[in-house]
Amino acid sequence: MGDKDDEAEGVETTRIPLLRDQNATEEEGGEIKRRIWTEMKKLWRIVGPAIFTRASTYSILVITQAFAGHLGELELAAISIVNNVIIGFNFGLLLGMASALETLCGQAFGAKKYDMLGVYMQRSWIVLFLCSVLLLPMYIFTSPILKFFGQPDDIAELSGIIAVWVIPVHFAFAFFFPLNRFLQCQLKNMVLAFTAGVVLVVHIFVCWLFVYGLKLGVIGTMATVNVSWWLNVLILYTYATCGGCPVTWTGYSIEAFTELWEFAKLSASSGIMLCLESWYYKILIVMTGNLKDTKIAVDSLSICMSINGLEMMIPIAFLAGTGVRVANELGAGNGKKARFAMIISVIQSLIIWNNIFSAYSISS
Repeated sequence: MGDKDDEAEGVETTRIPLLRDQNATEEEGGEIKRRIWTEMKKLWRIVGPAIFTRASTYSILVITQAFAGHLGELELAAISIVNNVIIGFNFGLLLGMASALETLCGQAFGAKKYDMLGVYMQRSWIVLFLCSVLLLPMYIFTSPILKFFGQPDDIAELSGIIAVWVIPVHFAFAFFFPLNRFLQCQLKNMVLAFTAGVVLVVHIFVCWLFVYGLKLGVIGTMATVNVSWWLNVLILYTYATCGGCPVTWTGYSIEAFTELWEFAKLSASSGIMLCLESWYYKILIVMTGNLKDTKIAVDSLSICMSINGLEMMIPIAFLAGTGVRVANELGAGNGKKARFAMIISVIQSLIIWNNIFSAYSISS
């Protein structure tokens, strides 16, 4: 009996650690699932509204181009070139430069240095405004630039006229993108999405009014872009400076004029990094001007590029969401959480783009 009791006790003692290991494994698995779910909710709180916001603001140019198609082939070709090449070039550069705020404002918000968010935004306004001034020759000399690259004279001349009329929207970018990043880093993404939706509806109405109601032609069509983008800036500026951000906006500060060179270098590197990923699309449209039936070729390629641009809003939104999440965690001193946030974002982005690619494969 003694031997049997000892044997039974030995069996029981050998089983206990195994049961504990199994329970520990289940608890660890449950903890990982909980962390993944929590991070996904935090990420999509940024990415979901960001996709809608970016798609809506980008659609302003797409809708303008669609209304231009009712004016004629020449008008559509000219507006397509201005939208996709001139505006698109500067849009990408200033958007990329403003992405420096994702790092700076994100870390400041995570570190609870809330007053610095307003300072960083003001610095970005100054740097992007000066950059916009330097880029003005692209709008003023659009016609000779396009002729140099082989565009037909009629398209180049009309594009040059249109480009001058969209200079106001060029400066709107310099104020809108910093405002967007400023609010995004505070997780005020629903404000951005709501504003973008309202402006998009207004833009559709204004386009219809200018093209069909007042019959203002190609100049009136492009003037709608100025109205919509500056309305977007006005709404966000009013919200940010008139009580919507009482902790992070404490008024204008002389500190915004300090360390501008360091801020400009960071913004420039961010801008060039993003632009290199999109400029080859712009080059394709310019080169299309050397083909036969230029108007049809430019119109067709521009429509394809516009659709592709809408799709690009998804990875750009994930890029923004990842930047904010990583910056927030780094600012709070959580390096491991920042790494985990990056991994979850990359995996989700790959899954979404795999589904999109599969849909293209099936449709083709």
